[in-house]
Amino acid sequence: MLKISVPTRSREEMVNVTASLRSAVKENGWTDGILTVFCPHTTCGLTINEGFDPDVPHDMLAFLKARIPQDWGFRHGEGNSDAHLKASLMGSSVQLIVEGGEILIGTWQAVWFFEADGPRTRQIWLKWIGD
Repeated sequence: MLKISVPTRSREEMVNVTASLRSAVKENGWTDGILTVFCPHTTCGLTINEGFDPDVPHDMLAFLKARIPQDWGFRHGEGNSDAHLKASLMGSSVQLIVEGGEILIGTWQAVWFFEADGPRTRQIWLKWIGD
């Protein structure tokens, strides 16, 4: 298993990790198989969505923040129940097809790390299953 650090600068943030994943594939000589990317944090997640227009991750964050406010009246004593809910909606992992040493995603797609309780230095874990 390979671990990659993802530093975040805000309480809620979307970080495009596609380049880091592509680098990991190249550096490890992974050519044909499946790359599982897992987030081991309960207040963060992973998703695949548009990576071309910066308004898309901005809109996603704004929508989640408006629909799941931090001060809703949750009972969890740490004050971050909203982050747990948002992370659950994003999901904790993505699987990527790799062929010929390239991650196969759509033209406009990117892999996003979603931070909901930062800023912190987080990790994503990579597990390679090759042919």
